[in-house]
Amino acid sequence: MDVVIAKEMMAYVAKQMVASEPVLTKFDQTIGDGDHGIGMERGFKAVQELLADESYQPADVSKLLLKIGSTMMATMGGASGAIFGTLFRSGAKAIKGATELNAETLSEFLSAGLQGVYERGGAKPGDKTMIDALVAAVKESESRKGDLAENLPAIAAAAQQGVEATKDMIATTGKAKTLGERSLGHPDPGAVSMAFILQFMTEFATEQVTA
Repeated sequence: MDVVIAKEMMAYVAKQMVASEPVLTKFDQTIGDGDHGIGMERGFKAVQELLADESYQPADVSKLLLKIGSTMMATMGGASGAIFGTLFRSGAKAIKGATELNAETLSEFLSAGLQGVYERGGAKPGDKTMIDALVAAVKESESRKGDLAENLPAIAAAAQQGVEATKDMIATTGKAKTLGERSLGHPDPGAVSMAFILQFMTEFATEQVTA
């Protein structure tokens, strides 16, 4: 997938993430501050505007993803902006100069993004955060090679399994931490967002839906 198609894919992801605000808000109202959906909507609306601008023609895939991360970080605010912005920026820096987004470059992107999130947020697997979905996706991506469309479904499915796993975890960070065992049975909203991003990438890559 070259940078032109990758830009279209991320425009589709942004549109779908904006539309997911009610779902994300509902999850976050259950165990968090209730503002996660609004933050993701704000960030991805800004990404939508960026990618809708025909004058914006990124030179390569890494520059595209870096700009998306910077845009999210600048517009979302709060912990989610820092975490998801870091994911995109750290991941993009690791694939500097990449002109194609395939299974290998996606794996590098996700792995470096995970490392950046570790350093930024301090959470670890099992803490009931977006990391639980991201770690699952990284592990699945490590053995995958070649065409993005062929490999994305399994990577997105792994992230969704990571989301399901958070239902059995007791939150140790953020507002959900104060709920203790009452956070059991509910997925982490950040993990849901992480899985959604990969799900929407998969939809675009495999179905060639339009942005």
